[in-house]
Amino acid sequence: MAASPSVAVSTQASRHAVTATVTPRPTATATPSPSASASAMKHAAGTALAVLQALPVKGRAPKTSYSRAQFGQRWADTDRNGCGTRDDILNRDLARVTHKAGTHDCVVTSGVLRDPYTATTISFRKGNGTSEAVQIDHVVALSDAWQKGAQNTSAADRLRLANDPLNLFAVDGHANQAKSDSDAATWLPANKAFRCQYVARQVAVKRQYRLWVTQSEHDAIASTLAGCKNQMVPAAVAPTVTWTSRPASTTATAKSAAKPKARKAAPKKTATRKSEQQHTSKVQPRNDSGDLSHVHGGSFCSDTGAQGVSSKGTVLTCKTAKDGRLRWKK
Repeated sequence: MAASPSVAVSTQASRHAVTATVTPRPTATATPSPSASASAMKHAAGTALAVLQALPVKGRAPKTSYSRAQFGQRWADTDRNGCGTRDDILNRDLARVTHKAGTHDCVVTSGVLRDPYTATTISFRKGNGTSEAVQIDHVVALSDAWQKGAQNTSAADRLRLANDPLNLFAVDGHANQAKSDSDAATWLPANKAFRCQYVARQVAVKRQYRLWVTQSEHDAIASTLAGCKNQMVPAAVAPTVTWTSRPASTTATAKSAAKPKARKAAPKKTATRKSEQQHTSKVQPRNDSGDLSHVHGGSFCSDTGAQGVSSKGTVLTCKTAKDGRLRWKK
């Protein structure tokens, strides 16, 4: 049998042109062979090549009905640590990170990224026109996943795929835009030293979420791994931010932590002795002639604000005295 010709695949990432030589396999099968499946089972946490051989090989399904909304809320807090996925990944991948005050070291405002796709160093600062310098890439693009099995999975699985740290890298914004929704057959990182890790990550994600690869994608990954046959697939990658419990918001915390205001103790009621009752004047604001009633200064009264007049003609008002009780006072 004549040898199959090599195919040159041109890749573009962050203003860098990269050419990778891909040798198509002479025979392609729609499903992995039993021996390949056995090898992958034997190396459950083994090499990326072994796992690749266990992935189904099929054609790309139609992109019909795909939308980002099919993968749920953007950067949802799926691990319920009180921090959105984007900030989880920035916290994991950036160095010298600073945070927005009052966010419990969640919202990243600045940091430094050693970009794996371009091998360049990028200073990140959160803000309009600056945040785009560092973007979060889905290693297996969501559109690619949709066309290779994700449309047949549950909404919950798609939400997990979109927010799984295993499938996410903080990267150079230009490189992320250049990649778009490409698979390994049409795009690889410009940083050749990172390519083995990159395709191994894609293989791990596709196994985790039961996705398939196309023949050209399979061959491109196999060609890349040929130079690093012992490259292992990564295990699940947890974000650096791993609080076990965290308030949903500062406001909610303040409300729950605030102590209820102590109520003022009501003045103790003191039983009125008979002798005091005899001195208590029932307020008669006006007598029959319309004049103020006569009252005795210092004696008890019952209606706050009522007025009377003393025997000397002094107007007295019913108000609280020092002992906390109502008395006629000037």
